[in-house]
Amino acid sequence: MDAPQHRPLSPHDPLRPDAPDPAGPPDDGEEAGRARRTAAFRGARRVLARPAADATLAEALAGLGAAAGGAYDLTEPVDAYGDGVVAALERRVAGLLGTEAAAFFPTGTMAQQVALRCWASRTGNPVVALHPLAHPEVHERGALGTLGGLRTVHPTAERRQPTAAEVWNLDEPFGTLVLELPLRDAGFLLPSWEELTELVEAARARDAVVHLDGARLWECTAHFGRPLEEVAALADSVYVSFYKSLGGLGGAALAGPGPLVEEARAWRHRYGGQVYQQFPTALSALVGLDRELPRLPGYVAHARTVAQALREGFARAGVPWSRVHPEVPHTHQFQVWLTGEADALTGAAVRQAEETGTALFRRWHPGGPPGVSVTEVTVASPGLEWTAADVVAAVGDFVARWRPERR
Repeated sequence: MDAPQHRPLSPHDPLRPDAPDPAGPPDDGEEAGRARRTAAFRGARRVLARPAADATLAEALAGLGAAAGGAYDLTEPVDAYGDGVVAALERRVAGLLGTEAAAFFPTGTMAQQVALRCWASRTGNPVVALHPLAHPEVHERGALGTLGGLRTVHPTAERRQPTAAEVWNLDEPFGTLVLELPLRDAGFLLPSWEELTELVEAARARDAVVHLDGARLWECTAHFGRPLEEVAALADSVYVSFYKSLGGLGGAALAGPGPLVEEARAWRHRYGGQVYQQFPTALSALVGLDRELPRLPGYVAHARTVAQALREGFARAGVPWSRVHPEVPHTHQFQVWLTGEADALTGAAVRQAEETGTALFRRWHPGGPPGVSVTEVTVASPGLEWTAADVVAAVGDFVARWRPERR
């Protein structure tokens, strides 16, 4: 069976049991179902990853308080409009990425919009080349055009990273090439190092600058076999997130040449991002850089073990068709596709969590062709405790709850 062309996954619904129904307000039954999912996944004792949304307010505050003292001097004054701990975080990020400067932003959406409008002003070209599944195209409600007056073109519509030839052969000039590393909605896909360098060279040959949408750049080093600063050095600017992989409360940074970052700070103020105090978010980002960043290569390695065990588990359970995508994960996140209805698969995941305390999967969503559903799998610290045999056994239990006739 060919790879199904499923819809992009929203960053807000695959991993969150309490995500709202985009079709409208839920009825009482939907509210009850959401509450049940939330309780099941938060109460599970064994998970592959523990999203921050699983924590209660008390747990989140206690966790930050316990860890923050090791990341920053808590006798220092709180920040005001970006000084103190926020400025320290900016210096830390610039050092990690090897750039002249970095600016903290409350959201990645704001950071990228600012970066791209700054580059459009500097290049004199408002056209941005990027994949149609890239975050600004799918998840930002047309903000590049509505707020920034920018226009986008697509090197490819295939569910993969573009090629250098596709960038070179774009039939109109563009000022900036955006590369999302990894391309989340296509399955957390990365190019090879050689392909990435060729993409950058093609953009340069077209007189364009290169911006990395590096929301999940932190975990890409294992795939590329290169340190962060060498990856970042390929581009003219880089955006990174503090919560997607590092477990922070939120926030992002835009890193690049000093003059660009200074201009970005001015636009950050205009966009309403000059927040009075941001110390909880900045502290959580520093904690993540200390604690999670060194662990990410291990998560990536174990994700490959989990992916292989999932394939084996579905085969042993007699599932007629399934797919782990990509077969060998490029990062510590990947997709699983099954020929089944999303509600039934989510129901089986909830029952497994409730009855066994094990949450192998979370929310499933329609995958495009009728009857195909997709979910995302993240392997983080809790997942390191799972052996391949544990995963195979959990798959068998999940399938038995999803398809009880196979018991």
